[in-house]
Amino acid sequence: MVRTARKLTPKGVATRERIVQGAAELLRERGIEGTTLDDVGRVTRTSRSQLFHYFPDGRNALLLAVAEHEADRVIEDQQPYLGQLSTFRSWLDWRDVVVERYRALGDTCPLGALLQQLGRDDPASRPMVRTMMANWAAALADGIRRTQALGEAPADLDADQAATALLAGLQGGVVLMLSTGETKHLEAALDLGLRQLRPPD
Repeated sequence: MVRTARKLTPKGVATRERIVQGAAELLRERGIEGTTLDDVGRVTRTSRSQLFHYFPDGRNALLLAVAEHEADRVIEDQQPYLGQLSTFRSWLDWRDVVVERYRALGDTCPLGALLQQLGRDDPASRPMVRTMMANWAAALADGIRRTQALGEAPADLDADQAATALLAGLQGGVVLMLSTGETKHLEAALDLGLRQLRPPD
């Protein structure tokens, strides 16, 4: 069971964030299996006792914090496109941003790898994963509704279901990208998902 986090001073919050950011950069370079707490300590100039002060449950607690950090970054990287979805053209622009982001990451997507490991090894991480995915799906569903309001998507399309399916396809494409180093599966999933949003004839 993950222990309750201590209440931190402003300086403590800044130190914890520095550790998380350093660990995130290290994970992008070396991957999860190649990153230890000692590595993080060296990179962030943090002693082992300090690491356990901010992450009492050790490596998995730090990985969960990095996953939360990366989840926020994933959403931020899609802006302003994600928040401006309202026309079919805007959906195509968003699609291109997503593909380019993951193409740049190649087979080293830290969030995808973290979610796979944490979901398997640490059930306590699942609420965070569910919240992240729910927020992402909600943003997509809002975009679908805006597109419907402008008459550029079928009015009878279930926005929540369509958004969930689109996100599932995206995540499946990312998993295959991590295995193959190719984005073609991600691109195909997004292209098929967006077909349901084509403007009615």
